[in-house]
Amino acid sequence: MPSVREIAQVIDLSAVRADSDEAEIQALVGLARTYHPFAVFSLPCFTGRLLDLLSDTPDILVGGVVGFPSGGHTSRTKIGEAEELIRLGCGELDMVINIGWLRSGRNQDVLADIKAVVAASEGIPVKVILECGYLTREQIDVASLLCIEGGASFAKTGTGWGSTKTSVEDIRAIKAVVGDSIGIKAAGGVGDLSTLLQMQEAGAMRFGIGVRSARRIFDECDKNPVGIVG
Repeated sequence: MPSVREIAQVIDLSAVRADSDEAEIQALVGLARTYHPFAVFSLPCFTGRLLDLLSDTPDILVGGVVGFPSGGHTSRTKIGEAEELIRLGCGELDMVINIGWLRSGRNQDVLADIKAVVAASEGIPVKVILECGYLTREQIDVASLLCIEGGASFAKTGTGWGSTKTSVEDIRAIKAVVGDSIGIKAAGGVGDLSTLLQMQEAGAMRFGIGVRSARRIFDECDKNPVGIVG
């Protein structure tokens, strides 16, 4: 069973809700300093602040979000966001797919949108957020293929803003399409250690988890140092 350190290294700690404020950013930083997750993410207005606060912890990657949370931005706008976040110092980008285009069957437009952000990323890994709760299984399959074709490093299940939580079945659906060609990141509803481990077994490699849920998961790990889940 994984240790708390191993769990931390698959978590992207996030504060990306509309009401995430300075206090939550400080809480995120404190938690990150204690457990050293793989990465931390905030909304773009706090990204520079995160980079400053964690400048002395180079092992914690700071990422940025593009087209968040709707994905309905123009590609030009998404490119501008990506370029600004890279200039700030972000080491990864999580972009929201154009959900409306995908649901409308405009697959080539969706593909071009992904490719535009990947090209602007200058080699920095890009995770494409599918927002599975808005999609049919067929649309999830199509989106997963477009992630591969578009050059994404990961397909990600959701933003955490949707009304439907990510499920283990979402992970299995994406994994059935992408195999080992790209990674899978679970986000939106990963609220406890048991869920995280089930999703990891289904194929997820990284987990976007908010401050409150992450604190609960780390507490579970601290109580079970060898990762035993009762």
